[in-house]
Amino acid sequence: MKKTSIFVLLILACGLGLHAQENAAQKVWTLERCIDHAIRNNINIKQLQVQKEGAEVDVNTAKMNRLPNLNAGIGQNWSFGRAQTSSGLYESQSLSNSSLSVSSSIPIFTGFQISNQIAKSKLDLDAAILQLERAKEDLSLNIASLYLQSLFNKELLKVSEEQLALSILQVQRTKTLVEVGKVPESQLYDIEAQAAKDEVSVIQAKNTLELSLLDLAQSLELERASFFDIEIPVIKNVVEEYMGSVQPPDVIYSSAINVKPVIKEQELRLESSEKSLKIAQSGYYPKLNLNLSYNNSYYYNYTREGDVINPEDPGQSYIWHNESFSNQIKNNGGESIGLSLNIPIFNRFQVRNQVRSAKLNILNQQYVLENTKKTLYKEIQTAYLNATAAQEKFKASARAVAASTESLKYAQERYEVGKSSVFEFNEAKTKLVQSQSEQIQAKYDYIFRTKILDFYNGIPIKL
Repeated sequence: MKKTSIFVLLILACGLGLHAQENAAQKVWTLERCIDHAIRNNINIKQLQVQKEGAEVDVNTAKMNRLPNLNAGIGQNWSFGRAQTSSGLYESQSLSNSSLSVSSSIPIFTGFQISNQIAKSKLDLDAAILQLERAKEDLSLNIASLYLQSLFNKELLKVSEEQLALSILQVQRTKTLVEVGKVPESQLYDIEAQAAKDEVSVIQAKNTLELSLLDLAQSLELERASFFDIEIPVIKNVVEEYMGSVQPPDVIYSSAINVKPVIKEQELRLESSEKSLKIAQSGYYPKLNLNLSYNNSYYYNYTREGDVINPEDPGQSYIWHNESFSNQIKNNGGESIGLSLNIPIFNRFQVRNQVRSAKLNILNQQYVLENTKKTLYKEIQTAYLNATAAQEKFKASARAVAASTESLKYAQERYEVGKSSVFEFNEAKTKLVQSQSEQIQAKYDYIFRTKILDFYNGIPIKL
């Protein structure tokens, strides 16, 4: 029985271990997964999605303006004294009137207002879609920046841990040298102090990494960022793998001008403003509508049945009798059809000023488009120069790391045989750490700069 219980516990433990490993694996995020999650959960993206859906509604509203409208009305009136009867005459009596009407109006000619409104709403919808795409691209670039910053901090932590391990190793070796009398005991205290400093550096590097991961997790709209970690991509040769992204500014701009949503969006905004001018000019044209209507009424006279109406004039007197509701509805109905033409003559210069405002809006949108193109070219120029500078800095830092590594190796050999002090050893180690940090920074700065160039080329951001 005991063996069976132990066996069951082992199976459960293995299952829980596998489940924990699976959950841990799910916590490791790639750049592509981070970008996809951010796009699906970002509040600003959701707001722009709502705006796009609102633009779709506007398109539907503009199209429906071509349809006829249909309205119905019901009225109830009470009249005392002289009032109009069902025969159309006015007489002194008390009566009530129940009325029903149904009317419809069909636009035949509106000065091309409806067609231009439909075209404008479609352009606004396309612009809203491009605005959404632009926001997604900007968010992707921001996520890539935070992701690479976390990778940078991971490598800095690795360097700090390696230096701490080296310092701990040197403490053990220094103890041996002190015991055999090759170095004074003071050097042991110095190397132990250096090991303590390296331990502080590791703690600081861990904290910096955790903060950068927290920033990334918050940008992904994650409610709980515990156990959040990112995947470290395998990059064999940074310069060779990302060299294809570094192209001259004119080449990138010629591609960006055709693919970047920010340019196409402003071009559509300009076309939309031109349609707004035509909509405003439609106010100069007459409007022609086809009108249809149906009316019916029921009259009830409060004079008592059998009373003599108009007794002062025996020639016009008669005995009042209220017709039934069904008979009146059958006999009082009337239909009409007709055309109405509304010709604008003077409208306090409202149409003229609307046209002027529309023309000014077109001019302003032209300036916006021109400025957007210039800004894009300046950004590409800056990104290209930053990428080439980061590339050269990475190459130089690689040479510095190689030289610092040899220098530390030489200083370590001299220190272990007692031919140099701990200060010389620590100085060589500090220079190596500094050159390694600069190389890591130059590496990820170069990668990020190439991703920016890919961004302008319309290439999806990935590692």
